[in-house]
Amino acid sequence: MMAQYLALKRQAEDCLLFYRMGDFFELFFDDAKTAAATLDIALTARGEHDGEKVAMCGVPAHSAESYLARLIKAGHRVAIADQVETPEEAKKRGGSKALVERAIVRVVTAGTLTEEALLDARTANWCVAIGEAAGEIAVAAADVSTGRFEVGGTTADGLPSELARLNPAEVVAADTTEFAEAATTLRPRAEFDSGRGEERLKRLHGVATLDGYGRFSRAALAACGGLIAYLDHTARGALPFLRPPVITDTAATMAIDAATRESLELTVSTAGTRRGSLLDAADRAVTGAGARMLAQDIAAPLMDRGAIEARLALLQRFHDDAGLRENTRSALRALPDIGRAIGRLAAGRGSPRDLGQLRDGLDGAWMLGEKLAGVGDAPPLLADLAPKLRGHGALIDLLKRALVPDPPIDTDKGGYIAEGYDAALDDLRATGAGGRRAIAALEARYREETGINALKVRHNNVLGYHVEVPAKHADALMAPDSGFTHRQTLAGVVRFNSPELHETATKVTQAGAHALAAEAAHLEDLVATALETREQIAATADALARIDVAAGLAERAVEGGWARPALVDAPCFEVEGGRHPVVEAALHKAGERFVANDCTLSEDSRLWLVTGPNMGGKSTFLRQNALIAVLAQAGSYVPASHATLGLVDRLFSRVGASDNLARGRSTFMVEMVETAAILAQAGPRSFVILDEVGRGTSTYDGLAIAWAVVEAIHEENRCRCLFATHYHELTRLAERCEALSLHHVRAREWKGDLVLLHEVSEGPADRSYGLDVARLAGMPKTALARAKAVLAKLEAGREKTGGIAAGLDDLPLFAAAAEQAEAEVDALREELGSLDVDALSPREALDTLYRLKALAGET
Repeated sequence: MMAQYLALKRQAEDCLLFYRMGDFFELFFDDAKTAAATLDIALTARGEHDGEKVAMCGVPAHSAESYLARLIKAGHRVAIADQVETPEEAKKRGGSKALVERAIVRVVTAGTLTEEALLDARTANWCVAIGEAAGEIAVAAADVSTGRFEVGGTTADGLPSELARLNPAEVVAADTTEFAEAATTLRPRAEFDSGRGEERLKRLHGVATLDGYGRFSRAALAACGGLIAYLDHTARGALPFLRPPVITDTAATMAIDAATRESLELTVSTAGTRRGSLLDAADRAVTGAGARMLAQDIAAPLMDRGAIEARLALLQRFHDDAGLRENTRSALRALPDIGRAIGRLAAGRGSPRDLGQLRDGLDGAWMLGEKLAGVGDAPPLLADLAPKLRGHGALIDLLKRALVPDPPIDTDKGGYIAEGYDAALDDLRATGAGGRRAIAALEARYREETGINALKVRHNNVLGYHVEVPAKHADALMAPDSGFTHRQTLAGVVRFNSPELHETATKVTQAGAHALAAEAAHLEDLVATALETREQIAATADALARIDVAAGLAERAVEGGWARPALVDAPCFEVEGGRHPVVEAALHKAGERFVANDCTLSEDSRLWLVTGPNMGGKSTFLRQNALIAVLAQAGSYVPASHATLGLVDRLFSRVGASDNLARGRSTFMVEMVETAAILAQAGPRSFVILDEVGRGTSTYDGLAIAWAVVEAIHEENRCRCLFATHYHELTRLAERCEALSLHHVRAREWKGDLVLLHEVSEGPADRSYGLDVARLAGMPKTALARAKAVLAKLEAGREKTGGIAAGLDDLPLFAAAAEQAEAEVDALREELGSLDVDALSPREALDTLYRLKALAGET
């Protein structure tokens, strides 16, 4: 057995090996140590190998999925070595000591999952391959749980953006590629040959030419070939369902680089979760497929104005008709995920329940299609989608007749084929049921004849059906003329057989086995029939998802008072009452109100320089307008009272940064790299938000860099831009840059406290309020006093010499703070010294205490 295990382990390479032994999957050696630590299960040892104890652990086969999920989530890959013959077949092949043959039937990886228990219903599970050929790069991506398959070209600089858009569970690349760092799995270079890739694609879809799918570059063929080869390797020859590849065009969607996606938290928050992202704030889909499609829409906003308007028109139809919206969402809520059900069936991992989900889902889709077909003034997109919901009538009828109402997941016990579908199967079931009744009658007769009321007819996998009596009654059945044959003696009971029982049990067993075989044959036929129309079923699943996205966004728009954006060809950006959807939702939960703001960028005012205090809302204002652009081009209403937008071809966000120590980059270096990318790529149709550029170095250097960036954005890139800064010196640029306008977030002081109004107004801020914000943050009074003194010296020095740091040389350390503290103490001492305590009335004494307390508070 260990020889067999070690041979399979060599095939498994770097995977943990699940080795099937009876009802358990066992792991040995280092695999066992790794799995035991990850799963928090007992690690034991058994036998020896090369003089050392063999470490081992195991998990029950019937609950293996939950353990697999934890191992995959922890970053492991698992090879499943299962029994490929029964013990009886092994005995026939090699005698009583023959070892049951085992083989690796599947490699489970993060990007090749299909099981419900291992997947997030609301998140696509992409497996991506990077291909190179003829100096070009391409990315092929497949979600094997639904069969979605796409491929598109990119560049070395654009690869991180493409991977960020897909957010893949697994990235596969050739072991010789320069992009190996971006991959999670490396495969032999030969698998990424473009010629082989073309042949694999043709063979996969049974075509003689790929012309019907579009024009593939050599790099695209290499990527597709590498992906198909990897999926074939993990599935061990049983390729999962892949639809015909869709060739994507990067020019058809808004370009958003990886840094911008991260800073704007489009589909994932900075914490790495869905919660807190734009997707989470916008998602009101009632199906997992709808949520997955919305994520794709937000990750890749469209550049085709006609396609965007089609989505918006469908959304508006649901928005304006509350009854239609509610009825549609109610119907969708009851439908199973047929896209993933057909994916499991195609991968050979389906169950009767998946067929039941197809039956119920397609039937529900048909009825929804009938209702939507009768909608008056239907927008063009709805008219295209409704027919895709209908159809599949023959398959629906077949599955209704063949399956029980609630088919089980497990096929071992049968019971999933409906009564009346197969007369022969019904007869076998009747025979089995009659035999079981006959066995019950035998038990009653044996009790009466023997007088042993404790006699029972039992069944187990070793003896089959047998008679069992307490040991004290065994002698009566041991007599030669009793008609019973002794089979087994245990501590408290003795077991027997009888000719009648054996004959009846044989009928029951044979009927049951034949019934299971008949059901298995029917299941195989039903799956094959369903797979004949798998692409049409996948199209129906897509249509349901698109309707769910539109109805869900309509629900969100009604809920939040969002408006339909007006799209124009001019590079404008006019938003009235704009809001940040994520921040607004958080404030709403806390019972607070979000302060809406306008933003009007035009040819004459395409660059806004925004100043004001920290915590005043500058970053939120910048981000909310970027998110409005994303939502609009994704085909959604936007969180504003009105919006007129010119299409954005590239979106850039330079908001906040962190060290990238692994690549030797400081915060300032990361900021400069991202800013350089913006200056190199942004054009007149782009939208850029920049926050505090230049803050990570000396004041003079930072100001100089920020000054130069503003000038470049204004003169060279000529894009729409929101630029937030604390460098008030930049406001002088308004005198020489005709398309730059000054704005600030409002704040005011009230009774010594800073009140942040979160309103954006025209003109520059009067000051930064940095010390006020520091006081709000809880900075000690002595440090604040010192800061005030230093600030006074700086401002005085700047007024005298123009130098930012002038006048600081003669300022002793903490002198200002000490002087301030001493002045505070002197004021209190003077007030106390002037008091005539004996002459104070009770009321005067109380007033004096209040006055002294106020004086202490002021100091």
